[in-house]
Amino acid sequence: MSGGRVRWCTDLEKNALVSNFERRGWQRVSSDDQWNVYWATVGTVHRLFSPDHGYRLNDNQILNHFPNHYELTRKDLMVKNIKRYRRDLDKEGSPLAAKGRDGRYLHLDLVPDTFMLPSDYSIFVQEFRRHPHTTWIMKPSGAAQGRGIFLVTKLSQLKRWSKDSKAQARSYVISRYLDRPYLIGGKKFDLRLYVLVTSFRPLKAYMSRLGFCRFCTVKYDASTSSYDDMFIHLTNVSLQKHSGEYNDIHGGKWHVDNLRLHVESTRGKEAADKLFDDMNWVILQSLKSVQSVMINDRHCFEVYGYDIIIDDDLKPWLIEVNASPSLSATTVADRIMKHTVIDDVFSIVCPDNRMPDVRNPGVPTREQMGTFEVLYDETQDVAVVAEKEKRRTLTRRSSSTWK
Repeated sequence: MSGGRVRWCTDLEKNALVSNFERRGWQRVSSDDQWNVYWATVGTVHRLFSPDHGYRLNDNQILNHFPNHYELTRKDLMVKNIKRYRRDLDKEGSPLAAKGRDGRYLHLDLVPDTFMLPSDYSIFVQEFRRHPHTTWIMKPSGAAQGRGIFLVTKLSQLKRWSKDSKAQARSYVISRYLDRPYLIGGKKFDLRLYVLVTSFRPLKAYMSRLGFCRFCTVKYDASTSSYDDMFIHLTNVSLQKHSGEYNDIHGGKWHVDNLRLHVESTRGKEAADKLFDDMNWVILQSLKSVQSVMINDRHCFEVYGYDIIIDDDLKPWLIEVNASPSLSATTVADRIMKHTVIDDVFSIVCPDNRMPDVRNPGVPTREQMGTFEVLYDETQDVAVVAEKEKRRTLTRRSSSTWK
């Protein structure tokens, strides 16, 4: 079936999805019918690719998750893959793996110091005792929306946790808490950025210009007495919307363009450019860290929601990557933005609104990419890519997009 009307189905009744499909004139079918585009939950994708399922995708079918997307989107696996990637580059003698006098990676310091629990418990205890006045943040590996997160300042807190059999049955990550975040209006925030990956081998990724900042509703307080107040420390909208200070009009969100303007006005244009270059770098290297382990099924694409926090030195840190970034809207601006992101995604994976064809996916034009820009395209001249990486490594600067 190479021509005709595109047939779609979805497990998610979200307006940003359904309205986009309908506006394109595509035909809705059930998941049991012959579909061309399936926006599925991760559970559905796992079933489709399960050896027991026996489902065989044809050349005109695409869906929105790679089979083992969790290599990047589970907090523990993301950290494990980044650490492995750094070790591999170190063994190869790559300049990307260079370290400073303090032993930290100069170019691959992507995530805060992180350990997996309970497997790394003894190693973490040693690190904790070397830095007894450090605050740590503990998160369930597979949870989302701020559930089960708490701050740790004493080993006794972990000892109480370790006695909880239900907690022990789950894996956790514990990371060094960034207690000097970059603040705006005295409040802590993080960023949600959208990245589309259409292939891992060769790597081809696009970055949307439509990200946003998510603010806490209460001004930041670094004292330990504030650590139980998650309205101060966690930016998740699912949590913050329950605060008495929550604003329904703007939803505690800022367009990423406003962040750039703010940094330019307070720290200068050069600092703002470097910050956004560094965020691109963090995202690109995280994708490369899973490139060798990701099942690169040509029927798959992925829209990742990257969560990044910036410290007071304007250094971006990767917090987590979401396989199913929320498509629910909390404000009018939010609804327009998410609708636009999904519209541009479909224009890239189905250029000219035509039937998908994994044998000949086509190359979207600049106009079709809409708000997305090429973050990285490994199909270009290898020598050019290598030169760009070398230049980026030596200068810690890059162009705002990788073309």
